[in-house]
Order: sequence, then structure tokens, then C-alpha cells
Amino acid sequence: MSILLAGDIGGTKTILRLVQSETTSEPSQLPIQTTLYEERYPSQDYPDLAPMVKQFLAQALAKIGSFPKIEKACFGIAGPVVNNTSELTNIDWSLSGTRLQQTLDIRVVHLINDFAAIGYGVLGLVDDDIYTLQNVPRDSKAPIAVLGAGTGLGEGFLIPLPNGRYQVYSSEGSHADFPPRSSLEFRLLTYLRSLYNIDRVSVERVVSGLGITAIYQFLRSQDGMSETPEMKKIYAIWERELGLPDSEATIDLAAEVSKAALAQNDHLCEQTMRLFVEAYGAEAGNLALKLLPYGGLYVAGGIAPKILPLLQNGDFMKTFKHKGRLRPLMEKIPVFVVLNPKVGLIGASLYAAMID
Repeated sequence: MSILLAGDIGGTKTILRLVQSETTSEPSQLPIQTTLYEERYPSQDYPDLAPMVKQFLAQALAKIGSFPKIEKACFGIAGPVVNNTSELTNIDWSLSGTRLQQTLDIRVVHLINDFAAIGYGVLGLVDDDIYTLQNVPRDSKAPIAVLGAGTGLGEGFLIPLPNGRYQVYSSEGSHADFPPRSSLEFRLLTYLRSLYNIDRVSVERVVSGLGITAIYQFLRSQDGMSETPEMKKIYAIWERELGLPDSEATIDLAAEVSKAALAQNDHLCEQTMRLFVEAYGAEAGNLALKLLPYGGLYVAGGIAPKILPLLQNGDFMKTFKHKGRLRPLMEKIPVFVVLNPKVGLIGASLYAAMID
């Protein structure tokens, strides 16, 4: 048995978890992990991760009493990780695993990218943590694919090892060129080039929260697309708040568009989300074609659980499988939506258990 510290570190919020982890007799089986204490903190309230962790451990001690010394820690970081260091994307933190080891008196601390943490996390999900979009048998010896749209778009994959475990690999596939599939998407591509003053458009420009906003902007500029009075007011406020820090903005346009589409009372928002979901499904299918993840394709990220009814209506799987003569292969890939928002935290604790 060992005591581990896991964290999901973001520019807005950080979740820390103290875990008791017990290895099993079978190497291919995941360790049995029990959460001892968990807390969420506003990241902006702290100058660095170390003082936050110290506060967390003091609170854990007061809440659950004494616990054995923490042996290992893993933190999933919203930003690139190079040589166990990271400069966070949306907060002025510069983190080093070595420095955290010394400051926190933990034998080993590893930093991993937050999407790599999600990759490990899908291995620890239970039935209630997922919704199945395509229910076909999994092949435990085949790769697993993961993609997830939130503020941006993350992609990665897992390769099975001879001992029954998996190795997670990150990918920059979301920065591949956006491939329009219709005249409408060709017009969207042209619009995005002009909107951002760029000469190429990546998939992430469309399949992300920022993509929902851009698609809505595009469609409201088209002839025959009328905006409801409610959305017109929301859009005007959003425009006025452009450039403000996230903590000061009152309108999340992508979230408002999604909510109106789910309520089925706004045609423009419904069309926006249909275009988004179709592009999302097509990109998931493109990733699947390259990996043939018969071990499963997991749709993670913050957006998917919030728009689950829109993923269930068939548009996502329609474009996922629309791959010409290779459609029969696409129909053999299990497809799941990750519903558990703490999948990255689960992955960080599982990764911590793997550290030697």
C-alpha cells in the first residue's frame, strides 16, 4: 500500500486528491485506489502550486487525521510539459517536478500533460462514467484513441504493452488542416481565414469551444439566418466583453449557443451545433482511421457531456462512419463519451502508482 498525491492543474481551477493505492497480484490489473481526501481550489488565488498543496495537506490532516508519508505525486498540467517542467498556459506558474519534490518532501513528482492524464484516466473508468455511442466488442490488444473538445481540442492514443498495461502518447493532431466536407464548410473555412487573418485553418479552430463561437459568428453572417432577440442581446454583451480576462467576462457565447440548441428554441444555435457535432464526428473518424482503435475511441473534454443529447441524435456517428468503402471498419470501433469530469484526476493517480 502507498499514499499518492494527484492533481488536475488548470489556469482557472485545480483539484487535488490524496489516494491510498494498493497493487494487485496481476500486473495487467489496475491498482485498487481509494480517495482519502479531495479539494478544489481557484488557481488564481495562489502564486504557485506548492503553497496550495501545503494548504491541502494541512486540511487533509485536520479532516482525516494522520496518514502515512506521501511517496509519489503526479500532476496533470494544462500546458506543455518538457523534461518534467511546465509553463502553464492560462496562469503565470512555472512548475518543476524536481523543485516540487524538494519543497513538498515527496520522493518523486511527475508532471504530465492534462490530456495524457485523461489518456491514463480512461483506463480507470467504470460503466457509469461513460455513455456508449457505438456498442461493439473491444479488442484488449488494440490501440485506444482519445480526443476531447473544450477550450481547445486534445488528441492522443494508448498502445497496449506485452504486460497488459498501456503506454499513453500525446498528439498534435488537432492542429492538422480542417477538411471541409460540404459547400457550407468550404464557406466556413474561407470565413475563418478572414476572421483570424490566417492562411490555414486547423481542426481545432472548428472543433472546440472557440469553434462553436466562430461557427455561430459565421452562420449569423449568412443570408437567411436570423438571430433571436435573446441571442442578439447575449451576442452584443459578448462583443463588448471581448479582450476581458475570463474571470471578468459574464458571457460564455459557446455555452449560451449550446444551451439554446439543447432547448430547441433557436434555429441559428441548433444549426451551429449541428455543424459543430458533424465536424466533431468527422474528426473522431479521421483519428480512428489512422489508429484503428478497436480497443475503443473515447470522446472526452468538457463539451461532450454537456451536449450529450446532440451526440446521441446520430449526427456525430453519421460523420464518424462516413468514410466511403472503409465504413465497415468504422462500424467495428467501440465509441464512448466520457461523462466523468474527473477523468484527468483519475489518470494522474493511476500514473503516480506506475512511477518507480
